[in-house]
Parts: sequence; structure tokens; C-alpha cells
Amino acid sequence: MVQGFSMSATGRALFAVLLTLGSMCGRFGQARGPDYYGEYLEADQAVPEPLPPSWNVAPTDSVYAFRHRRESLRIETMRWGLIPHWAPDLKTFHINARSETLRDKPLFRGSLTRRRCLIPADGFYEWTSRSRGHVPHWFFRSDGDPLLLAGLWGVRRHPVDGEWLVSCAIVTGPSEGPIAAVHHRMPVALPPDRWEPWLDPDLDDATAAQNLLAGPETGGWATHPVSRRVNKVSNNDSTLVRPVSYPAAPILEM
Repeated sequence: MVQGFSMSATGRALFAVLLTLGSMCGRFGQARGPDYYGEYLEADQAVPEPLPPSWNVAPTDSVYAFRHRRESLRIETMRWGLIPHWAPDLKTFHINARSETLRDKPLFRGSLTRRRCLIPADGFYEWTSRSRGHVPHWFFRSDGDPLLLAGLWGVRRHPVDGEWLVSCAIVTGPSEGPIAAVHHRMPVALPPDRWEPWLDPDLDDATAAQNLLAGPETGGWATHPVSRRVNKVSNNDSTLVRPVSYPAAPILEM
């Protein structure tokens, strides 16, 4: 099990500012336990120790992810934010990977062919830019099932204690469906018929793997505005995903 890590107060504050400006897909929810997610995807093995429920997962947090390992499908924990194996420390990491350029980026090319994962999410947040401030929105499946987000993982030694550290990034693509009116990018949620191929350890063709990301799942999604309390990463409870109303204001082009 990967040990949890925390970003510095300054770093987390910076991410909060960037996210409210809509510059990245960087917050989601994982409030249900590994047994629930594992049963949903029929995993062979679950992590031994559950993570605390989170309605406000932030970069560097530990998250659940599915991957094939030792000939079995497992749900494990990974550090969110893919750390290059050549980085001298843990300060350099990538929480997102653009689907359009995965084959072109040395950081992601190897993971695309050999280290793919699925990250379960109860939903995710995006922000609209309005004249009266940035408004967060919660996106989720209307049937209550989790989204399974395409991810890439990597592994390296921790520079301090030498332990193996597994980290991951969420694949993003151009927005489709209901999110297109809110943000120009979205995490790639795969439909059920692509879960097994995406996780297949024998699929080592980069083009074939990248093609699985085309036409992501958006059917049956729902969305509503939520409280700006989500902007602060220390706020983490179920009230964050409750719908709220904002005064009418024009949406600014992003």
C-alpha cells in the first residue's frame, strides 16, 4: 500500500487558485470504500486498509486505482500526480495527461503501452468563469454508479526512504456532452466495453491503446452547481456535492 503524502500549505493553496481559474481538471470524489469499487469492477483483490472517504480529492492525495498486477486485477492505492522516474525529488508531478499527445510525450509514452489504470470517481468538479466569480460544478452519473477514469501509472524509489512509490495521472480530453458548456477539458471516463481492453497487460500497442480513449462516456451524466467551499482543499464532507443556487450572471468565455 502506498503511503499517503501531503502537499505543502503553499502548494495546496496555489492549486486551489489554479483550479478556481479553470486551468486544469484537478478535483474529484472518492467517498466509497475499496470493497464497493472492487465489487463494481469485479477485482480479484482489494487494498488491505481503506482510505478515508473524500469528497474533495486533491493532488498528492492517495487514491484508489485498478491495475493488473501479478496476473490479477487489483484495486490499490497510488499517489495522485505522476512523478517522472528521472525527477530528483517529488516536487515535479503531473496530475493530468492529455489524450491527444500521449504517444508524443516521453513521460507518458511508456505508461500508455505498459502501465494503464482505471481510477474510480463518484464525480468530479469543474468551474465556470462568471462575471460574479467562478462557480464550481459537480459532474456525476445520474444512476449513482461511479465513473471509471482512464489513468496512467508509474513507479520509482522514494528519494528519502528508498521505498517504492506508485503514482498516477488522469487522462483528459476535449470536453463532450454536458461538460462542454462548463469547461473545455474533461477527464476521460471509459464505457464498460473498454475497461478490460484498457487494463489488458498484453495490449502494448500505443496507437491501439490511444484509440480506446476516443468517444468517452458521457451518457447518463448529471451536473449541478455546488458551494465554493470546495475551493478550499481542507473542506471535505458530503455537503460539498449538494446543489446550490447562484445569482444569474453571464458565463465568460474561457
